[in-house]
Parts: sequence; C-alpha cells; structure tokens
Amino acid sequence: MLAKGGPEGSKSDQQRLKSMKLDGETVRICDVETVAQNKGKLIRVSYEQRRRDGEQQRRQREIYDNGNSAVILPYDPDRKTVLLTRQLRLPIFLQDGIEGSVEACAGKLDGEEAERRIVKEMQEELGYKITKVQRLFELYVSPAAIMEKIVFFTCIYSPANKVSDGGGLKEEGEDVEVVETTLEQAAAMVLTGEIVDAKTVILVQHLSDRMPAIAPG
Repeated sequence: MLAKGGPEGSKSDQQRLKSMKLDGETVRICDVETVAQNKGKLIRVSYEQRRRDGEQQRRQREIYDNGNSAVILPYDPDRKTVLLTRQLRLPIFLQDGIEGSVEACAGKLDGEEAERRIVKEMQEELGYKITKVQRLFELYVSPAAIMEKIVFFTCIYSPANKVSDGGGLKEEGEDVEVVETTLEQAAAMVLTGEIVDAKTVILVQHLSDRMPAIAPG
C-alpha cells in the first residue's frame, strides 16, 4: 500500500515508486499526486509509455489504492456445503438497488500476513475457528484502475468449528449475515445473478471444477 498523507503523502508516493524501480523497458513514472485520501487513497499518476510502434506517449491515470485483501470460501466435504456472507455493499445498492450482496468472506490485510488475516476474518464474520487454510492464487479483479491484489483461499470446515454466530464487528459498521448453502446451489446463484461479486464467482467456479480433489487433511 502506498504511503499515506496529503502533500507529504504525494512526496512519499514518489519516493516509494522510485525505490520500487517501477520504470520498465517501455514505461517511466513521471509524477505521483495524492488526489484524495480516507480509508483508501486516490492517486494521479503521470507516466511515459513507448508504444509498440516506437512512439513515446505521455499519459495520466487515476488509480485507487485501498490496500490488498484476502478472500476465502470454506467447504464441508461431508455435507457438500459452503459458507458465504450477505451484507450491504453500497456501490451495488447504488447501481442495482440490491441491499444484500452474497459474497465469500473477505477482508483487508492491513499489513498482516494473508493466512493470518483471513483466519481472523472467518471468526469475526462467519463465527468459525479454522487453523488450516489452503492458499489458491492471487488476482487483480479490476487492474485498469484499482491497485488491490486479492489472495484467494479455501479450507475444510465442519459444524464442530463453529464458535459464535459471527456477524462481523459492529464498531466497524459490519452487519454480516452468515449464509450456508450447498456448493451446487452457490453455483446456481451465480447463473441466476444472485451472486454478482467477482471474487466469489471465481471461488465458486474454482471449487466446483476441482471438487474431487478437495478432501480433509
């Protein structure tokens, strides 16, 4: 995550980018400006790019940096069920009027190791205590404008792992409903448009494709 702060943050951003040696064979970062900052940061990046035809072109893009995150879809192989959440997502509500988005459990890393962070998120949101998770892959969901990289996980769970009703942290404004359904039904929810969150669709399809390979242990 890029350094925080107003004008000082902009300077830090430039120093950070310089130290990361982001200039490549065809791209050179010229300037980084912090446009707005709250929980995340909107930055304006000026850069030069050498096109495939050899022409040098100067461009400017606005990029939202809200930190990296992790997401998990727990699976019970005995009952063939998965654990999902339902909660308000304001962008979805503003676009489609949907008040409850069905999604896999996820959370920001905030500098923490992805495995450790997602275990905490599961206990906070889902109410299940899991010690072993399986890391699958890392993806950018909207790389044209959003800097966030998401680490994808799955794990084996059972009713014995339940330690609370979950629901998230009230002090952080979370009001999470736990949704347990079969993986088959979750896949059907993708097809009917009930699940519209990209990271959840990816996990549901991934687990559906490799179902025979998932087993306790």
